[in-house]
Amino acid sequence: MNVYDTIIVGGGSAGSVLAHRLSARSASQILLCEAGQDTPPGNEPPEIADSYSGTAYFDPRFHWTELKVTTQVISHNNPTEARPPLRKYEQARVLGGGSSINGQLANRGAPTDYDEWEARGAVGWSWNDVLPYFRKVERDLDFDGPYHGKDGRIPVRRIPREHWTGHAQAVAQAFELAGFSFLPDQNGEFTDGYFPITHSNAEERRVSAAMGYLDRETRKRPNLTISTHTQVKELLFEGTRCIGIRCEVDGREQEFRGREIVLSCGAIHSPAHLLRAGIGPVGHLKDLGIEVRMGLAGVGQRLMDHPSIALSSFVRRGARMNAHTRRHLQVGLRYSSGIEGAPKGDMFVAALTKSAWHAVGEQIGSLLAFVNKTYSETGQVKLASRDSRAEPVVEFNLLSDKRDLDRLMSGFRKMAAMQMSAPIAAVTDKPFPAAYSDRVRKIGVVNTKNKVLTSIAAALMDGPAALRHYVIDNFVVEGFTFDQVMNDDEALEAFVRKATIGVWHASCSCRMGRDDDPLAVVDTQGRVKGVQGLRVVDASVFPVVPCANTNFPTLMTAEKIADVMLAQGASSAP
Repeated sequence: MNVYDTIIVGGGSAGSVLAHRLSARSASQILLCEAGQDTPPGNEPPEIADSYSGTAYFDPRFHWTELKVTTQVISHNNPTEARPPLRKYEQARVLGGGSSINGQLANRGAPTDYDEWEARGAVGWSWNDVLPYFRKVERDLDFDGPYHGKDGRIPVRRIPREHWTGHAQAVAQAFELAGFSFLPDQNGEFTDGYFPITHSNAEERRVSAAMGYLDRETRKRPNLTISTHTQVKELLFEGTRCIGIRCEVDGREQEFRGREIVLSCGAIHSPAHLLRAGIGPVGHLKDLGIEVRMGLAGVGQRLMDHPSIALSSFVRRGARMNAHTRRHLQVGLRYSSGIEGAPKGDMFVAALTKSAWHAVGEQIGSLLAFVNKTYSETGQVKLASRDSRAEPVVEFNLLSDKRDLDRLMSGFRKMAAMQMSAPIAAVTDKPFPAAYSDRVRKIGVVNTKNKVLTSIAAALMDGPAALRHYVIDNFVVEGFTFDQVMNDDEALEAFVRKATIGVWHASCSCRMGRDDDPLAVVDTQGRVKGVQGLRVVDASVFPVVPCANTNFPTLMTAEKIADVMLAQGASSAP
C-alpha cells in the first residue's frame, strides 16, 4: 500500500492550490482525491471553459445532485411549525470545485473583514497578513500597484465600459443619478461606488483553480497523483491520529494511508466527514450512535452565506448581450446601508444582463442584491444518518438576524428606485420580483425540451407588450407582483422571507479560532483541535464570511496554509 505524505480530500479551489504548492517539493508524495470528473488541460468540458457560467452551473454532471438545503429560518423550538421547503443546492462535484461552475467573480472583501477575523481569534489573519496571499493568487491583467498581483496563477480582468451591454450601461447611469461614483477597481478602493466587476477569466475563457494550478507542467510531477471519480467514504484513525482514507475509485473500494490528511470538501461536506469520524457535538453524535472520538461543539455550526434577493425585468432588443463578451455580469455596486455597527460597503448589487442560457434567459435582466456583511450565524450542517452515501442536513437560516431582513427589504426598494429611473426604464419593461424556484431550476436544465419551450416563449415575449405582460404574469412571476411588494410592506417582507436564497457562498462551519474558544474547530493553521494528522482547508474555516464572493478568499486561505505546511515540512525534514 502506498503511503503519501499528504492526502487532500477534495479537488476544488483549496485542494487545487494545495496540490500544486505541496507537490512543488519533490520529496513529498501528494495524493489529490476528487469525487467528480477531471478537467484535463486543453480538453476541459466546453461548458466549464465558457466565459458565460450559466451552462456549467445548471449541468447536473458537475453537481452533487442529491444535495438539498433549507434557506429559511427553522424553529426547532416549535415542532408544529411548517418546515421550510428543501431547495436543490448546486454544490460542485468536479475538479476545480466551485471555481469550475461559478460566476467567476474575483473580489476579496474589505480590510475590515480580515481584521475581524483576527479579532475573532484567527491571529495572523489580519488584512496585512492576508494581502500578500491575495496578491500571490492573482495575475491582474489591468492594474498594478500594492493591492495587485502580477505573477499569480489566476488571471483577473474587467470588461471595459465601452464593451458593456446597453442594459449594463443603463444600470451604470442609474447608479450615477443616485449619487454613486465610478470606481475603476473594486479591489483597489474600499469605498462605496459602482465598478466593472472583476472576474477570473482570460481571453473570454474561465480559468478555474484546476486550470490555473493543475496545469500540464504541474501534472507532470512524478510525486503528484490526481485521482478523480474518487469518493471518500471514511477517514481512518489510530486513536486520535488520522492515518488515511477509505474511498471508492470508479466504484472500486480502496484504502490510502497518509502522514497528514487535509479535508478541502467545502463548508457542507468537510464538517460531514468530521461528524462521521466521531468529531463534533457530543449530543448529535450520540443521537446517531457514532462513537465520540473528539467532542468539538463547533463542527457544522454557524454555517453562513450571503442572503440575496432579485428584481428582474424584460430587456429590450438592442440592450441585451452583445458580441464583445459572453460575460453577463459587467457592473456592480457597493453601498453602505447605514445601520448601526455595520462597516462601510455592507451591501452589494450585481447587474445581470442575462439570467440563463436559454432564449428566455437572454431576455431577462436582473438586479441582484445581497447582504455583503451578514449577521445571520445560526446555520448548521448535521448528519441525516451514519451512511456516508446520505447527504447531510443543511440549514442556512439566512435571515435569522433581523438586520439582514431589514437590509434586504430596503435593498429591494433601492433596486426598485433604480429600475424605475429613466435610464433603466428606457431599455427594460415589466419589472417583477424574482424567485429562484424549482420551476426556474427545471427550465434551466440544459436539454432539447427546454430549448424548444423557451424559444417559443421568447418569440411571444418579443411580440406586442400586452402578450409579453401576459406571458410574464402567467408563466414567470411566482406569487408576488411588483405593485404588490412596492405598495405593501407586509407583502414585501413575505416575498423577501420566501424568496431569499444564498449566493453559493457556504462558509464558516469549521471555524478557526483560539484554543479557548469552545466553538473553534481548527487552529490558525487548519489543524483540527485535539486530533493529529488532520487539517481542514477550505471556506469552512473562515471565522466569518467576508464581504466578498468566497472563491478568492478560499484560494488565499489555501495559499497561506500551504506556506505553513511547507515550512513545517522543511523543519521536520532529516
